[in-house]
Amino acid sequence: MVHTETGIEGVLMDERLTVSFDELTRLCHSSARVVELMVTEGLLRPEGHQPGEWRFSGIQIRRARRAVRLQRDLDLNLAGTALALDLLDELEALRKRLRLLEHQLGNHRAAESG
Repeated sequence: MVHTETGIEGVLMDERLTVSFDELTRLCHSSARVVELMVTEGLLRPEGHQPGEWRFSGIQIRRARRAVRLQRDLDLNLAGTALALDLLDELEALRKRLRLLEHQLGNHRAAESG
């Protein structure tokens, strides 16, 4: 019998939380150079002017972790990672909009039948 172990890693982030450049590299299990390149290429938009001052929001942390996973799992370069992130962001926005429309439609139908 073969036993497999599946690990699930998750970090619950408050979107108001901010972390430093060093903290972000640790949270992403990434090098400082990779994070710097993500900022240079516009994948991440920290507050502050230089790495020692940079602060990353919870949304930026999530985006950075996702970018690192895409690069690692799909062997994407920065341009491919940026495109994938943009498409994932658009997909999430469309799903949110669909849920809102379905909710509004459900409320409209309930009002008509009541």
